[in-house]
Amino acid sequence: MAVSAQYSVTIRVELDARQEPLGKLTAAIAEAGGQLQGVDLVPGAGDEGKRVREFTIDAADREHWERILRAIGSTRGARVLDYVDRTMQMHRGGKIDIHNKYPVKTRDDLSMAYTPGVARVCMDIHHDRAKAFEYTIKKNTVAVVSDGSAVLGLGNIGPEAAMPVMEGKCMLFKEFAEVDAFPICLDTQDAEEIIKAVELMAPTFGGVNLEDISAPRCFEIEDRLKQTLDIPVFHDDQHGTAVVTMAALFNALKIVDKPIEELRVLMVGLGAAGVAVTKMMLASGVTHIVGCDRQGALSTEREDYKSGVMSGIKRWYSENSNPDHVSGQPDDAIEGMDLFVGLSGPGIIQAESLGKMNDDAIVFAMANPTPEVMPEDAAPYIRIMATGRSDYPNQINNVLAFPGIFRGALDAGAPSITEEMKLAAARGIAEAVGDDDLAEDYIIPSVFNRDVAPTVARAVVEEAKRAGIARLNDETGTFQTVEVGQ
Repeated sequence: MAVSAQYSVTIRVELDARQEPLGKLTAAIAEAGGQLQGVDLVPGAGDEGKRVREFTIDAADREHWERILRAIGSTRGARVLDYVDRTMQMHRGGKIDIHNKYPVKTRDDLSMAYTPGVARVCMDIHHDRAKAFEYTIKKNTVAVVSDGSAVLGLGNIGPEAAMPVMEGKCMLFKEFAEVDAFPICLDTQDAEEIIKAVELMAPTFGGVNLEDISAPRCFEIEDRLKQTLDIPVFHDDQHGTAVVTMAALFNALKIVDKPIEELRVLMVGLGAAGVAVTKMMLASGVTHIVGCDRQGALSTEREDYKSGVMSGIKRWYSENSNPDHVSGQPDDAIEGMDLFVGLSGPGIIQAESLGKMNDDAIVFAMANPTPEVMPEDAAPYIRIMATGRSDYPNQINNVLAFPGIFRGALDAGAPSITEEMKLAAARGIAEAVGDDDLAEDYIIPSVFNRDVAPTVARAVVEEAKRAGIARLNDETGTFQTVEVGQ
């Protein structure tokens, strides 16, 4: 039974000071399987001879809370007064808010911030639209847009239920890159309506982060918006995952000393993330990738390809991968592979099947919360293991990518995020792990490494300049207007 901070609870307990039950309580909590994180005295609470303390405890689930509460309540001299679900409490009223940068306390303040002074700024922007980047929040603001159709592992739960995730994304933008992001959850799953809505709100924002939109609509929505908007559009489920996966791979290959051009890869899970990871690997020099969906390995020899019923993106995949026409399910197709990448679900491959891989095998099992194969089961067969979980080494987490990528794109004033900028970001993440620290259990930096986002941002800015798409004039701090598509 694994406890987690997501089920952290604060329990307020009245203690009879004469019976001194504190030691008995901590023992009861431990015996019930709870992980005690802290005990605090509540000053001034409790009647004469009584004390009130708050116990912060991590548990495994709601049922576990009940066992812990019963254990506390059955301890002589202790009475449970109340308890608070700390995760739900953090989300109460939302997790983000808006603050003014300047005070409005005098008539002069009002005259400059609003009418009449604001009219001068409006007309400056009217004469030169690019000045919106200088005189409004546009320069540092990203819209986090979702339709709630593919939220985490929860599925199609709708726009309101998606809001906590989008708010969390905005928190990460601010925390790691000082980017002001705002959640936009749309009450439609029609691709045309989503595209139109984002186009209409684009003047307000400096970038658009698409999030948790199901495939294959997500591909069309991103592609269309990139064609029509002159600000960066980035579908994090695709490209954020791809960038961090490539960063982990770059460092893993340093350890196993294999050239990327000779790597044999099995990709399981061909949704938005799986396709994006594949495209970035191909762009990086990988030449041998086999992709598996629910029916097994894709190839131009598979019956649904020959009959023409295979979907468009999978037809592309079949035509650009599996040169040897490998067939079968993942447990069969894994033979002779150097790298397994899982972006699917738990139990997709048997641990014993990993023994069919080449020496110094690498496994990135990124399904959350339960990976395709558990690290402890895979350990006898492989050399390097990474997951999407924070409780194992080598967590492949998008937070290493998107804050720094958008920070760099905004700082450069880039109208788009190119494939070269994504690769530069991946190399920037990889370089955050120094040669002296690089090891099988440390191929990717911690999500709390504060050097990552600035390093990624610098790499993105430099690539934007190299490509000639940086609109920000370093000397004057002004932006240049460019045509869409440049």
